[in-house]
Amino acid sequence: MGNISCTFTICVLNGSKLFITQDIFNSIKKILLDSLIRARCEACVYLFMPDHVHLLLQGTDEDSDLWKCIVDFKQRTGFWLSQNKYSGEWQKDFYDHILRKEEDVVKHVRYILNNPVRKGIVKNWKDYPFKGSTIYNFDEW
Repeated sequence: MGNISCTFTICVLNGSKLFITQDIFNSIKKILLDSLIRARCEACVYLFMPDHVHLLLQGTDEDSDLWKCIVDFKQRTGFWLSQNKYSGEWQKDFYDHILRKEEDVVKHVRYILNNPVRKGIVKNWKDYPFKGSTIYNFDEW
């Protein structure tokens, strides 16, 4: 796929509330970060809502493969959830949107970060704990 940017939304089957503890987030985040490395990708933002995940990923070079990253992430986290006896699993498919060159990546990052605010979970996106980036330091935003 190369050096492109794409947003992904991956939903938990039947809307189960899965990402509600720091332990689950940390474990799944670790798998995500490893999948990013394997596929030569970066995460502009990752945000785990209780029943879905928002990602904005970028390829780092011509050998980057965002599709491979997502498939690897879903497969390995699905296995982890099963092995650790969690009752959630991913829906079969996911939503994606390839960003055009003229689209503002930071605008998309801010939109994703504000998802918990729009859902009434927190008043300020900085207060939401289940987020991160391999590119940006959100403490500086």
